[in-house]
Amino acid sequence: MRKIITYYLSASMRIKKTLWRMMHRFIINKYEGSELVFLNYGYDYLDSNNESLKLKDIDEKERFCLQLYHSTVADIELKNKDVLEVGCGRGGGASYITRYLKPKSYIGLDMSKEVVKFNNKYHKIPDLSFVVGNAQKLPYEDQSFDAIVNVESSRSYNDMDAFISEVHRVLRPKGHLLFADIRTEEENELLRERFKMAGLKVIKEVNILQNVVKALDLDSERRCQLIKKKTPKMFHGLAEEFSSTKGSQRYEEFADGSMIYMQYVLQKE
Repeated sequence: MRKIITYYLSASMRIKKTLWRMMHRFIINKYEGSELVFLNYGYDYLDSNNESLKLKDIDEKERFCLQLYHSTVADIELKNKDVLEVGCGRGGGASYITRYLKPKSYIGLDMSKEVVKFNNKYHKIPDLSFVVGNAQKLPYEDQSFDAIVNVESSRSYNDMDAFISEVHRVLRPKGHLLFADIRTEEENELLRERFKMAGLKVIKEVNILQNVVKALDLDSERRCQLIKKKTPKMFHGLAEEFSSTKGSQRYEEFADGSMIYMQYVLQKE
């Protein structure tokens, strides 16, 4: 199993995408409904004086994953806006934003047909819908959206420039890209330049690595229990790597600063 994990970490992006699709299919088959609607690393506040995010009881168990979405979009008013999420996963973030922040419309786009089918069946919420689509060739007319959300999806794209160009194309004037994902320091320097070259102005840029590590520390036991409950024992190590539980290589990359976690608020110029 350790060889499989090592292979995954060193594999090309194309191979990683294939493995992620396999993992998504496995998760969809194993986890029903509200058992697991988030796949992100999570976020927690470092300042204990911060007022806790007020959540409904049904959302409390995935507080840290939900807080990552909230912290990513909180700087921009989304009420009565048309919003697209690119790479929506199992729809937990889309559901939260639609229910709590009240956009006019919210579309979650994902390349996985299985994921979209699950989302449309499980997340039956007014003004929320899910579609199959390619992040690097968005199936929408120019200037269709006021905001685009992109959380822990972009690192798997083969052509980041194409994605950024498509974001700029489908955003309305002064629209926003609300972005969160992992990078190395060097990759982030390039990412910032790509945003600027494409006509996206950096309104906010922050490394939330410590917030993510704190969330993983607090949420690791829950993640491990979900893995033990649903995953065959021989695949526990691989599942823990995907979930970045304590002791996984990805967790250690976060803990020692080898990887950083960036949030951006960008505006179309």
